[in-house]
Amino acid sequence: MSSLGEAKGPLVERGLARGLGFDWWLLASSLILLTIGVMSLYSIDYDSANSRTFLRHMQRLAVGVIPFAFVFFLNLKALVRYANAIYVLNLILLLLVLLIGSSAGGAQRWINLGPIDFQPSEMAKLFTIITLSAFLANNWDRIRSARVWFLSLLHVLVPLLLIFKQPHLGASLVMLAIWLGISLVAGVPAKLLLATVLGAAGILSLAFLVPGVLRDYQKERVMAMFGGDERNNRYQTSRAEIAIGVGSLTGVGYLKGEHKRAGYVPAQHTDFIFTVIGEEGGLVGSTLLLCAFGMFFYRIWLLMIRATEPFHRLLVAGVFSMLAFHMTVNLGMNLELLPVVGLWLPFMSYGGTAIWLCLACVGLLLNISARERPVLFS
Repeated sequence: MSSLGEAKGPLVERGLARGLGFDWWLLASSLILLTIGVMSLYSIDYDSANSRTFLRHMQRLAVGVIPFAFVFFLNLKALVRYANAIYVLNLILLLLVLLIGSSAGGAQRWINLGPIDFQPSEMAKLFTIITLSAFLANNWDRIRSARVWFLSLLHVLVPLLLIFKQPHLGASLVMLAIWLGISLVAGVPAKLLLATVLGAAGILSLAFLVPGVLRDYQKERVMAMFGGDERNNRYQTSRAEIAIGVGSLTGVGYLKGEHKRAGYVPAQHTDFIFTVIGEEGGLVGSTLLLCAFGMFFYRIWLLMIRATEPFHRLLVAGVFSMLAFHMTVNLGMNLELLPVVGLWLPFMSYGGTAIWLCLACVGLLLNISARERPVLFS
């Protein structure tokens, strides 16, 4: 891979370029989402004498300052220079999961690092955003060629298949969303994008029909969208929908959720944390949360159309695609509109690697915003 721009300085810069903007609105919306997540996890722990979820989450948030600061001060040109090494590191970590990773809930997704369980499939999303953006930026003049399209797709398929093997269908779909978002902004021809989407849909349909490709529980979650037993394959989603419905217009009040207190919704601190907002905040609280997400994604979109460097623009597109896909699918799961595929709600769900990934993404976006002069808007 040729270099888009040689990184003459160190990997981490001592200071940001002078005179460039810093997106305080992006930072503020991120902090609002983090605060709502912290409040929700505290509410879950409030009536549980034995749970330490909230405390552990706060500890992981504190650790998350490290990836945030590192990526914020990162020399972005160095990312292009070391893109090949990052890609190899990504594959090594994903292979290590399959070889020595620890298992839980029928999936082998974690590497145990003493007191911390590290999930490489989460960081693989950011690594893929960086390496795919570098590849397409380096081939900017040939972006419409079928060869670049094929190589970019192959670039993503290798880590995608390693993640699918864990198995983690949700994260595999995120990788496709990242590729689609970056390719769309890069200007890959629409006919090639359409062919890829149709091909992916066909492969998923075939995987559903061929025995042994998808696990039984994965098939049951898809079938639950079209009906099923609320005590079996629709157990999680039906209970989540009921808890949200109880909240009505204004909710039952903070810390007063009866469904939450009784542990009515499984995995409420992770995949179904939105049910806490729905029950205790009602439609009003849920709408305020969506407004916070709306502001966050609007600022990312604004940064994307302002960016003058192709590499910067593609990085922003990748982060936007990943986090927007996570949010859309997670809320769809909670509202019984989409199958349960184990995708967390950005900035809110409990989890170490997931929250570090979100903070690293914010650091990257703020890093880019500090180097891009406003062009269309003040």
